[in-house]
Amino acid sequence: MMETRLTQELASRFARLALSHLTREYPNELVLALQHGDELAEPRQLHPIFYGSYDWHSCVHGYWLLARLLGRFPDLPERPAILAVMAEHFTDTKVAGELAYFDHPLHQRFERPYGWAWLLALHGELAQSPEAPLRDHAAVLAPLANRLLGLLAAFLPKATYPVRVGTHFNTAFALALALPYCQSMGFAALAREITECAERWHLQDVACQAWEPSGDEFLSPSLMEAELMRRVLPADRFEPWLSAFLPALASGEPATLFTPASVSDRSDGKIAHLDGLNLSRAWCLRSLARALPEADSRHDLLLANAERHLAAALTHLAGDYMGEHWLATFALLALEA
Repeated sequence: MMETRLTQELASRFARLALSHLTREYPNELVLALQHGDELAEPRQLHPIFYGSYDWHSCVHGYWLLARLLGRFPDLPERPAILAVMAEHFTDTKVAGELAYFDHPLHQRFERPYGWAWLLALHGELAQSPEAPLRDHAAVLAPLANRLLGLLAAFLPKATYPVRVGTHFNTAFALALALPYCQSMGFAALAREITECAERWHLQDVACQAWEPSGDEFLSPSLMEAELMRRVLPADRFEPWLSAFLPALASGEPATLFTPASVSDRSDGKIAHLDGLNLSRAWCLRSLARALPEADSRHDLLLANAERHLAAALTHLAGDYMGEHWLATFALLALEA
């Protein structure tokens, strides 16, 4: 039977995957807005820390993965390599280089909101780590985290509507990561703003049709919204909201949420997103089940469905770089849930 809980063996496997791509500069998908032709540069010049893993956000959450695993399993065989790669990259000079990218007038929207949320999650993981070297890295990374906090605080009042797609632009996912960061790091005003924004966007949502997945989604728009509201609402308000949002959940409807996505070509980076959808669904399904009483008929149904989604994806974390550079992060989210 496939292991669907996090073990040290799996943690080592995930760590090796991350270490194999964090400093792999190519292939690389850059997002670069130019005012002048002389602004073209190599990935490592543009992003002195987060130049690997195919794209900026995957490199960010690859470091989050390593920090998280080291906190859970301090005796990982990969520990020396993890500490070495972080010490090499988390320096004041390299953080200044990352900040310079955001100084560009055309890069204020770079990685909004997905990469912003992952950078905050990384900073929070480092700052609250039991490992002293990682806490030191958090202090070095703080100027970049503070810059993105400011961008997020400026963005939310302008965000009249949520973005419900199941890709990087999904606003529920970003707020679901940013909220616990703000709560744990003492940014109470922004935590309140996130809560108010989530309620403004989603409190009146009912009878979700769950027309998903689309062909390149790695997040479930409906389950991700539910996971955000689980974090925002107290239990006595969340359960009625969930019942109105997904009223037929106990009957296995919408059926699309109970059917793992099929992946036809894992060498196609967009189609390979669907492996991530199965993992992120498992994460949300487990989290939502945990929020319900065990006697609730939805509890076991959600857990069983999470297992099906995990079984569909866990054997596909490696084998093609289009998935290999990021899927382990979402596997960790699902297994920890």
